[in-house]
Amino acid sequence: MRLRDQVEALARSWGAYEESRGGRQVIDYDCAPTDAPITPASSRIDVYDQLTALHAQAQADGETKVEQTTGAHLAYLACVLGERPELDAYMRATQGCGTAGWSEDYIVDLGDKARKAYADLGVTWGPRLADEVFQLETPMTLERAAVQVKLLADEAEPAVRALTGTTATYTANVQVVDIDDYWAFWVNGAGHTSRLRFNQRNAVFTEDGLRFFAQHELLGHALQCSSFTQTAETEDVDWVRTLTTHLPYQPLLEGLATAWPIYTEPHNQPLMAKAKLNHYMHLVRGEVHRAINAGHPLRAIADHVLIRAPWLSLDQIGNLLSDRGTEPLLRSYLWSYTAGTDWFMQLGEQADAETIKAVLTACYHQPLTPTELAELWPAGPTFGGDGAPIVLRTA
Repeated sequence: MRLRDQVEALARSWGAYEESRGGRQVIDYDCAPTDAPITPASSRIDVYDQLTALHAQAQADGETKVEQTTGAHLAYLACVLGERPELDAYMRATQGCGTAGWSEDYIVDLGDKARKAYADLGVTWGPRLADEVFQLETPMTLERAAVQVKLLADEAEPAVRALTGTTATYTANVQVVDIDDYWAFWVNGAGHTSRLRFNQRNAVFTEDGLRFFAQHELLGHALQCSSFTQTAETEDVDWVRTLTTHLPYQPLLEGLATAWPIYTEPHNQPLMAKAKLNHYMHLVRGEVHRAINAGHPLRAIADHVLIRAPWLSLDQIGNLLSDRGTEPLLRSYLWSYTAGTDWFMQLGEQADAETIKAVLTACYHQPLTPTELAELWPAGPTFGGDGAPIVLRTA
C-alpha cells in the first residue's frame, strides 16, 4: 500500500479509537472517503508507534507532504498523551508557522480601525459594544438561521467561484446541537457532502452575523474541502487526504474563511466592520495564547484583555485562557485563526488583483501550508507575526 494511503488508514483507525472512548474527533474532513470497514486502533501508544515508523519512512523516501502530516500527528498525539511542548515548536509542527507575535502599535491600529468602522455605524466602543452590535445586525431566531444560512451562501457563491475558479459541487446538511465546547458553528464531512452544525449553547444569530458565517462555513469550508476532494479524484495527489485541525493547512482553512467577506462584499459596511473587529480580536486572542503559554499571571492576562475588549465577560476570558493553555487540540488549532486571519486580511487589503486571484485559485485546488502560501505572495507578512515581546497592558 502507498505510504500516503497507510497514513490515511491509520488516521481513520485512530479516529475510530477516539470515538469509541469519547475523545476528540481526529479527521475533520475526509477528501478520499471509503466504504471499507474501519477497525479502531488498540491504543494511543500503538498509534504513536505506527506514526513514528511512517514518519521515518516518509523522511527516508523524501515524501515531504506525508512527512509534514505524520510529524504534525506525532506532535499533537504526544501532547494528548501528556507532553507539553514549548508553544512555538508545537505550532511549527502542527500549524506550520511560528508564534513571534505582532507589535503593540499594529494591534492598536487594528483596534482603531474597528472602532472607527463601528463609530460610523453608531456603535460605541466600550462594555456595551457586543450588545449594540447584536441589535445593529438584526437578531434572528435559530429556526430562521437554519433556513437562511444556505440562501445566504448561495448569494455569495458566484463571487467565490469567480475568484477561485472552482467547479466542485457540495451539499450541506444543517443540524442544531447542544455541545459543551467553545465553537458556535462547525462544518465537517467527507467527499462532496458536509455537515453544518449550529451549537445552540454558543451561537448568536443575527442577519449580518449569519451572512458572515454562511461564507465562512459553507463557502470557506464545505465548498473548499469539496474542491480538494475534486482535485484528489482527478489528480494523483501527494498530500494526505484525511484532513485534521492540527495539520499545517489550518491557517489557510480558517484564515481565508474568516476573511472571505472582504473579497466578496467589500462595500457592505456592517460586514466590513465585523471583519475588522474579527481581525483585531483574533490578534488579541493571539496575545492570550502567547501569554498563558509563557507563564504570565492569568489575572494580569485577563485584565489586559478587558482593556483590549471591555465588552468581554470574565467567563469568556476564562474560556480563552483554558482553551489556549491546557487543551491539546485547541492549544494548536486556535492559533490558526490568529495567524491565518491576519495573513488573508492583509492579502485582501494590500495585494494586487492578479496576486489575489492566483492565491485564491491555488487555495481551492489543494491544501497549502503557510510556507507554500508565502511563496505565492513573497511580499506578504510573516505568518504568526514578525516578532514582538509579550507586554500586558495595565491601563
